[in-house]
Amino acid sequence: MNEPQRARRPGGRSARVGAQVHQAVTELVSERGYGNFTVGEVAARAEVADSSIYRRWGSLESLLTDVALTRLNTQSPMPDTGSLDGDLRTYAAQVAREITGPDGPAVLHLAVALSGSGRQGLEAGNALRAERTRQLESMLDRARERGEHSPDALDVLDHVLAPMYIRVLFGMGPLTPDYVDGLVDRLLQDRQAPFG
Repeated sequence: MNEPQRARRPGGRSARVGAQVHQAVTELVSERGYGNFTVGEVAARAEVADSSIYRRWGSLESLLTDVALTRLNTQSPMPDTGSLDGDLRTYAAQVAREITGPDGPAVLHLAVALSGSGRQGLEAGNALRAERTRQLESMLDRARERGEHSPDALDVLDHVLAPMYIRVLFGMGPLTPDYVDGLVDRLLQDRQAPFG
């Protein structure tokens, strides 16, 4: 007589292990920097077997890429306040909170390090930029549909996100609400002039 199969619970052990491993990587990057720890050290910190990491991710590089993409792509949902001005200010404030939060600088440093670490790192960087661009375009397209003159996604990246990332990466001072609003102000100061 066959035993009934146990139903798999979504968010069960696999999700828990994934979260523990991601958190371990983030902590190790924060403490030691990119390239200064092994799969074994991640496994010990996450309290999982090395074999679990190799089975799921294949290599440390794949794991690091997954952590960076997951953390950066799941942050900052696109707001829909009803105006471009409101959407950009809300989004910029969300990004500022996330990249200055407990894990924010470590995840940014990891993403930068991966972008210079060979083919897989370049692919991770390309995937991250494509996803960020897609998210921004959805917000900007809504504004255009409302008849608002909107920048393109690259303008938002260049004029709002990049300055915040640089400040965090190089420890150049806090991202105050006034500073973040000022970035949006400069981007939108002349909506009648063409962007680009």
